[in-house]
Amino acid sequence: MVYMAGSGRYIGTINGIMLCVDGNDKGSPQGRLYHAFNRKGIPFCGYEQVIRTAEELFNALGFPHRDTSVRDIHGRTYDVKKKEGMTRVMEDEELLEKHGDMGTFVIRVSHRQHSSWQGRVTYLDEDKTVYFRSVLELIKIIDGTLDEAGRMNGADEPSRRLDG
Repeated sequence: MVYMAGSGRYIGTINGIMLCVDGNDKGSPQGRLYHAFNRKGIPFCGYEQVIRTAEELFNALGFPHRDTSVRDIHGRTYDVKKKEGMTRVMEDEELLEKHGDMGTFVIRVSHRQHSSWQGRVTYLDEDKTVYFRSVLELIKIIDGTLDEAGRMNGADEPSRRLDG
């Protein structure tokens, strides 16, 4: 993994997300998610809610454009329409003031290809930025960062083990 130092103290994209992790229950992070189009923090419990909330934002913005159709469980496809009239209510500076008790991450998704995300994530507490090629890789990066931060802060047990 390649870390880039000093590169994360900005959002820099309209679809940037602030992930503020406040706790971890049996490997399921909990906290608040912020983006520029909603002043209130959106509570989440687990990565599924983070992914769903982010996908709703991306679809509403029409960015990043997805390269595959949305399908339901029965195999039917349908188009997702961009929402008109979305208004930005927070600037980058205000978003960057949000922080989680366990960790704060800026997620910048630049592409949605192969039914996944590609982009970069910055751990603001240490100003480290890492590129990811899929949602699974993003989850592993965040989990690893939270585990490492927990060990450095004296936590006895890591938040989640990916190796069994």
